[in-house]
Amino acid sequence: MAGFDKVVNSYAEAMAGLEDGMTVIAGGFGLCGIPEGLIAQIKRQGTRNLTVVSNNCGIDGFGLGLLLEDQQISKMVASYVGENALFEQQLLSGELDVELTPQGTLAEKMRAGGAGIAAFYTATGVGTPVAEGKETRTINGRDYLLEPSITGDFAIVKAYKADRYGNCIYRHTAMNFNPMAATAGKITVLEVEEIVEPGELEPSQIHTPGIYIDRVIKGDFEKRIEKITTQPAQPEGAR
Repeated sequence: MAGFDKVVNSYAEAMAGLEDGMTVIAGGFGLCGIPEGLIAQIKRQGTRNLTVVSNNCGIDGFGLGLLLEDQQISKMVASYVGENALFEQQLLSGELDVELTPQGTLAEKMRAGGAGIAAFYTATGVGTPVAEGKETRTINGRDYLLEPSITGDFAIVKAYKADRYGNCIYRHTAMNFNPMAATAGKITVLEVEEIVEPGELEPSQIHTPGIYIDRVIKGDFEKRIEKITTQPAQPEGAR
């Protein structure tokens, strides 16, 4: 890339360098704020034996669930199995190695990794199977687990708007795992709804500075709704 301009024009260019056996950290929560196009590109590339770190694994046939179809994921680090039947099937059959992690701990693992912190102590999980095999320490009379931080070869994140330098803002609940994931990749790829010119974003509103971002691509998003709940139509005159 020339200078500070990080915009790429194809998904193939955005995910160039992703190889079998790498670790990918993916932002999003359920189907909210997920980098749809980047996940679809990994599916097209056929990259295999991936370790994927994300809150959950999408749903059947969409989001990270696409990568389960051809067993491209060998290990999943997540906090929520969710509504994905294929995920459950591969977990129970032993085809998929799953490391279930408390949600707040998972977020902090990403944040700490991005901040250069090797590990941290947390009380979450003490006295549960989460603590098995982990170092514990008593601080001020309370037991804590030592949790290692997480970094990835690639981080794929979704933002609302970014400039060409990679400075970006997230929209509402899409600001879930994306800010932490963005800092934790050796190569961070940002998929956005809109690209603007440098200087158009109010500096005080920027959530992730461009120094963390390596590539930016404008995506087209389906924005599928995970669960649709509707209220039955009321008879005319009913209150």
